[in-house]
Amino acid sequence: MEILRQEQYGEYEAFVKAHRAGSFMQSVRWTKVKYNWGHQIVVSRDAAGAIRGGMLILIRKVPLGRALLYAPRGPVCDLHDREVIADLLEGAKEVAKRHKGYLFKMDPYVLTEDEGFIQMARELGFAFTPDMGDFTTFQTRNNYMLDIENKTPEEVMAGFHSKWRYNIRLAQRKGVTCGVYDESHVDEFYQLMKVTGDRDGFIIRPKEYFVRMLRELGPEHCRLYLCYYEGKAISGAITTQYAGKTCYVYGASDNAMRNVMPNHLMQWTMMNWAMENGNFLYDFQGIPHYQDEDHPNYGVYRFKKGFGGQVVSFAGEFDYVFSPGFKKFVDFGEQAVKALRHVQRKLTTSGGD
Repeated sequence: MEILRQEQYGEYEAFVKAHRAGSFMQSVRWTKVKYNWGHQIVVSRDAAGAIRGGMLILIRKVPLGRALLYAPRGPVCDLHDREVIADLLEGAKEVAKRHKGYLFKMDPYVLTEDEGFIQMARELGFAFTPDMGDFTTFQTRNNYMLDIENKTPEEVMAGFHSKWRYNIRLAQRKGVTCGVYDESHVDEFYQLMKVTGDRDGFIIRPKEYFVRMLRELGPEHCRLYLCYYEGKAISGAITTQYAGKTCYVYGASDNAMRNVMPNHLMQWTMMNWAMENGNFLYDFQGIPHYQDEDHPNYGVYRFKKGFGGQVVSFAGEFDYVFSPGFKKFVDFGEQAVKALRHVQRKLTTSGGD
């Protein structure tokens, strides 16, 4: 186990970027997006000194001088190599000592049915709760994904529902354009995000967050897509590309002109970016409540399903608790805040004051 110095970060970045289990959230660049968190990077090396596993740990200070440690979509390694996982855990323990961590949390790309990993994690001391619900975990557990490895655009499009292929062509015939834009166009995207948040009832991130994503991840790894119709932006997305995966992270659309199908064209345009760079996966990201046809979010799943991918369910979060009593204290405080926010939302939607 080794905790890297900053001058060693380039070696780690090259490892994560080339690994199929890598994620943009495990990139050194992500630390600049999450600038208000601290961080440390832990690696495990083989006998020759090469990195065989790595983990970016974000550090968030909480009251009383303690800290939450979190490895988003980490670690990056052979997730069934017990020796490497155990070595990286020792690194997390050392980071916890340095920063008074009360909890270390990780959520690697481990599938729900991967009993081997789950059992190994429990044996190493991790707490794991199966089947955690939507919006209860840091990252979405249920994603919609499309395998594009070694496929041509024609082969990928052939897997779409016929109506989705028609809608892509319809958008083009109607004069909808979709392109990549720099951060000077974030205002247009942000206005669409506000419309989407109001329509679908969720709180959106500040505009500055999207600017940081574009700026710090850089054009190689993050793009702003906008669709225009008759001179007006009517849909947009913030999309990442890293470690062979293109991820549709944030999407937004206007309430008007949805009949010209900009979102279908936008997805197809972003898929082509993925294929142009030899990616093996296009990740549509979360599909909350996808099994409930009566839920308001079911439409998200129905839209993504039309592109011919599949539901991929991840096991969720694995917690290594250093201070059980303090964790209960923090959990209680977070639940109280969530309850207060729920009441505030109900008052707002009902016209109360």
